[in-house]
Amino acid sequence: MAIALLAGGLFYLNNYRDRLTEERLAQARMQLTIVADALSTGDSEQRNTLVRQFSEHLSARLRLYDPDGTKIVDSFTLAEPTYQFIDPETEPLRKDAARILDRTIESFVFSKKIPDFREPSRDVADQWPELASTQTAVSSVSFAPDRTPVITAGKVLPDGTGSILLTANARDITRIVRAERSSVLIVILCAAAVSILLSLFLARTIVRPIRKLATAALRVRMGRSDEIAIPRMPGRRDEIGQLSRALSDMSGALRHRINATEAFAADVSHEIKNPLASLRSALEGLERVDDPGLQKQLLDVANDDVRRIDRLINDISDASRVDAELARAQFDPIDIGKMLEQLLAAREQRTSNQGVNIAFARPGKDVARVMGDGDRLERVFSNLLDNAVSFSPDGGLVEILATPDGDEIIIHVEDEGPGIHPDQREQVFQRFHSDRPDGEAFGRHSGLGLAIAKTIVEGHQGTIRILDRPGGKSGAFFEVRLPKATG
Repeated sequence: MAIALLAGGLFYLNNYRDRLTEERLAQARMQLTIVADALSTGDSEQRNTLVRQFSEHLSARLRLYDPDGTKIVDSFTLAEPTYQFIDPETEPLRKDAARILDRTIESFVFSKKIPDFREPSRDVADQWPELASTQTAVSSVSFAPDRTPVITAGKVLPDGTGSILLTANARDITRIVRAERSSVLIVILCAAAVSILLSLFLARTIVRPIRKLATAALRVRMGRSDEIAIPRMPGRRDEIGQLSRALSDMSGALRHRINATEAFAADVSHEIKNPLASLRSALEGLERVDDPGLQKQLLDVANDDVRRIDRLINDISDASRVDAELARAQFDPIDIGKMLEQLLAAREQRTSNQGVNIAFARPGKDVARVMGDGDRLERVFSNLLDNAVSFSPDGGLVEILATPDGDEIIIHVEDEGPGIHPDQREQVFQRFHSDRPDGEAFGRHSGLGLAIAKTIVEGHQGTIRILDRPGGKSGAFFEVRLPKATG
């Protein structure tokens, strides 16, 4: 657009040349009128002197014709010619290039065609169209062989004794216009060079990185390799750098979810195969056993396997929905102290504590507030309490503490059970990991409770981990950290 606007200056220069030419034509008519009036007042000797003087002063050629149209006076015969047409063949190449450029620009701007100047074969008044008028001065413009303007003006003398013709080679118009055109063309070339350099710069700094990101994103979508990485461009601090890092993080999270989904599907298949195999074995045994007692035992096994499969399916369904539901959930302010108090009251009513005592240090109202999904957070602490109660001995104590710590709310759940070995503290949060207390019936738990709890906590931008109990006591010590609600 900038180059096009600059190129539009060529149209202006064409109009500028036309205005200069019009002014020179008007000037020639005025000059010729003055000369004609002066010549009408003198005799023939004075006319020759005046013609020579006016020719030198105006840098023009003056010719007088009698009433019959015959030339009687020519300034070029009275004195040295004031101008001389230049043969283009004798000029250097740069002049040829200038003329070619003139023609090109004039064609581009649809300039009015100007005829070539030609001296008539017989220099008589009838051969000059400018002398056809009997009233006023008439002027015209044409091109010399070197494409410089030739101004021609003619007028009948006021006393009726003849006519006068003026011709001048106005090279200065061509010099002025060519100089201005050269300036505009230099500016256009500079603007084009800057535009090209800017385009290359933009291509290097914007287009190429975006193309790389698009190619990498396409390869990720096609899923050709697990090792495809989106370039992070750490050296860029602009929007493209932010985009590259966001795409890299997004592709990493997507890859992690895909891998987790594949691993989850494999684990689900493995976990369901065990009760299905047991169920099939029990059903096949029923066909071959006639003893009622054995049949009852096989039916009990089949019922246990069906319940185990039901629990697995329910827990697997919950685990598979947690991420998606948290992504869509609308977080609200939650008072952790009040939520835990209600959870413990509900467990008391259901007698879910199995003879285990639970001590809860209730924080002050609105002291331990977080932003979150109340149902999901309640599921976390319900799972932790179920885990603590199941490992606690009869009459054991489970302690719960919720307290603020800077920008976080810390919740501790600790029991007096056997505890968790340091080497197993990361594995217990894996799906289908099950390390149950002695004497508990096999298959009562799916091994997804702590995995679901960890997913929910991390979905709330928190952390969950297992620590050693203070004072070297035995038992498990779970610590949950959640961002504190602001405002």
